[in-house]
Amino acid sequence: MKIALGADHGGYALKEEIKKMLERLGHTYEDFGCFSTDSCDYPDFGAAAARAVADGSCQMGIVVCTTGIGMSIVANKIPGIRCAHCADSVEAEMTRRHNNANMMAIGAGFTGRNMAERMVEAFLSTEFEGGRHARRVDKIMALEERSN
Repeated sequence: MKIALGADHGGYALKEEIKKMLERLGHTYEDFGCFSTDSCDYPDFGAAAARAVADGSCQMGIVVCTTGIGMSIVANKIPGIRCAHCADSVEAEMTRRHNNANMMAIGAGFTGRNMAERMVEAFLSTEFEGGRHARRVDKIMALEERSN
């Protein structure tokens, strides 16, 4: 699977660790930046990663900033994106099972490398359950369509 990655300066170090995790898990990635700890604007990198997921050039996305909140807001502004801000591996699993999230946002200021690794593994390996959850995801996506 090809994963879109994006981070700001606060998430840069964890994004670099996530790249190693993805390689160990056998996934490829496209890194949309940032590429250092120099201060930058997270919307630039979160939107670029989200667009790659929305247009299908990447199957899933992971974005990282200090809290994860800003990146999740940015990603969810891109049509077709369901980005969940997750704080642990249970949330990462459940957002795939029940929400069919195609992106996950992580807060590097609150999430250590070990937890991030469990989150990435859970997020990328969990399948959407469908069923009653599909009806709900369809309603979410219909809201987006009515807003455009």
